[in-house]
Amino acid sequence: MKCGAKLAAPPTQAPSTPVIASLEAKSLRCPHCGAPLTPKFGEMIISCEYCGTAVMLGSDGWRGIHKQSMLPLKLAEQERVSAEIRGLMDRGLLHRHLYGDSKLEEMNLSYVPYWIVSVSARSSIVASDVAVQVGEIATTAALFGVMGSAMSGRRRGVGIAGPLLAGAMLGTMAGPAQAGARKAYQLNNNYNLAIVAVKAFNEYQPRNYEFNLQDRTFFDISKIPKGVKILNGDVGEEAAKYQAKAIAEQLQSEKAHAQFHMIQELHTDVDVTETELLYAPIWFAQFDHKGKKIILVADGNSGGIINSIGL
Repeated sequence: MKCGAKLAAPPTQAPSTPVIASLEAKSLRCPHCGAPLTPKFGEMIISCEYCGTAVMLGSDGWRGIHKQSMLPLKLAEQERVSAEIRGLMDRGLLHRHLYGDSKLEEMNLSYVPYWIVSVSARSSIVASDVAVQVGEIATTAALFGVMGSAMSGRRRGVGIAGPLLAGAMLGTMAGPAQAGARKAYQLNNNYNLAIVAVKAFNEYQPRNYEFNLQDRTFFDISKIPKGVKILNGDVGEEAAKYQAKAIAEQLQSEKAHAQFHMIQELHTDVDVTETELLYAPIWFAQFDHKGKKIILVADGNSGGIINSIGL
């Protein structure tokens, strides 16, 4: 799914999210099935082990989550995941036989909560029009060079390099006069950013990885294979919004510098338009290669590699 694409809405949920327990509550009841929920210290997102309904801790207490969705598991076999990982590890001449020379220490599958934060980013840019400047300076230099060449015919002892060098010098001297050739530009983009809701996985935070949101459905615990763990989260919605804004600003800056040269001013405004809690099937694989740890995080829905460490 490309950045800026509108989110296809999953089956609708009840929009009401009343507070179901206070901030100090040590235990609470699932708002859907009434089963007991016991949050551990630090947890801000917990899911019911019976029906899968998630609740989150906000500034006013525990409440239900308005939008909770999931991605179906499509790569359930470890052999298929290993094939995807092998293709990545052995890519390029420097990595030949890396997979075969490494020892698999751990591979596990979990459903991990991510905040999908939809943001609208608008960047105002002031940059020098380099193409115009260079063109004008080159034209000026060539013109003075021709003029110098014509004049040199009337003087003795002036070689070919003289007028051309003079023209180049005059053209260079004319350059600073064009330094004020500044233009204003606007760069607007929409992003659907995935913010991992588990602090322990911050180092695996996808920066611009995009889940296949078109494939997501309303969360249904019966669709998760038995034995696959559903992780609780300790990153709240507001913290996820703050992080998404920071990532959007970084992406805007990178795109601006790739598109424009000699940027003199860059200001970005980011607005959050929507949030959603998505549970994604994630494979974690850890290898040892001659004492060096290699960790890969794979999307169990699409097979894409979300992040890698040590490659």
